[in-house]
Amino acid sequence: MTVSDIDQASVARWLAERGRAPVRFEVMPGDVSARRYARIELADAGRAILASYPAEMRSVCRRFRATTELLREARISVPGILDSDCRRGLMLLEDAGELTLFDLRSRPLSERLPHFERALAIARRIATLPARAVEALNPPLDGGLLRAELRKTEETFLVPRGLSGEGRTRTAVEDALDTLCDALGRQRPVPCHRDFMSRNLVPQETGDPVVLDHQDLRLGPPAYDFASLLNDSFFPPADVEAELLADALADDRYRRAYHRAAIQRTLKAVGTFAAFAKRGSERHLPLIAPTLSRTLSHLAWVPETAALAPALEELWQPVVGGDAEPRR
Repeated sequence: MTVSDIDQASVARWLAERGRAPVRFEVMPGDVSARRYARIELADAGRAILASYPAEMRSVCRRFRATTELLREARISVPGILDSDCRRGLMLLEDAGELTLFDLRSRPLSERLPHFERALAIARRIATLPARAVEALNPPLDGGLLRAELRKTEETFLVPRGLSGEGRTRTAVEDALDTLCDALGRQRPVPCHRDFMSRNLVPQETGDPVVLDHQDLRLGPPAYDFASLLNDSFFPPADVEAELLADALADDRYRRAYHRAAIQRTLKAVGTFAAFAKRGSERHLPLIAPTLSRTLSHLAWVPETAALAPALEELWQPVVGGDAEPRR
């Protein structure tokens, strides 16, 4: 199903059953997920967001209800559910606003930083959610899953372009990523959003950003959400990154864990963007070069990849080009 396939008459009947009268539908852009959205103007209640889930995603609808309840209980700002019928795959959500933090990327960094500071505080609160409740929602983001994500990146993007090297270099890269993901997986896991980045945060004039797309909440590495926020679509300069994470990075073990998580997250994101493009959604392709460059900036910080950093910098130069960040 695509947005254009949404039967507006059926949606209108569903809303009418609940005493709501839609007067306008506005198609919202999506990625390649079968879940689709529309912004709806309601006659008596302003704007709302309609989420439409196809049959194979009805379990995601139910998880979204569960994670909404869990996050709201922790006083984390998420869109309220105005109504839902996961059997039909329909959900009506509060409209948090049209612009995400990613959409503000042309604004001065000084204007955006307060939003990211508040977002980091949200990530800390997410990490304190009841572990058992989160564990029941989704499989953990453990070493095996982290490595499986990187294999998809290798298959989809790195290997076809010769960016994993050949022979001993390729073997060394694969071994290093195995070891890195194992190290992340050995940490005591905490609740994490799993996709905590600027495209899933809606800034508010006052108060915390509203958190979107939280149905994948699960246990994962303690530094994962921090690494995602500061390395996926938002690339603060090294000094700003260090200032934002000053307390966390004061611990050497956490510092290494953060850089490991950033390497994994950025490589995973590159694979996701490439997979989107193969399926026909190319709007994230401009993010590949800066994201891969971001990977390079973290390699020298952990023992698994430090020795490989110069070789990978040379291999990736044709893709990274002018986006290359200085190695730290």
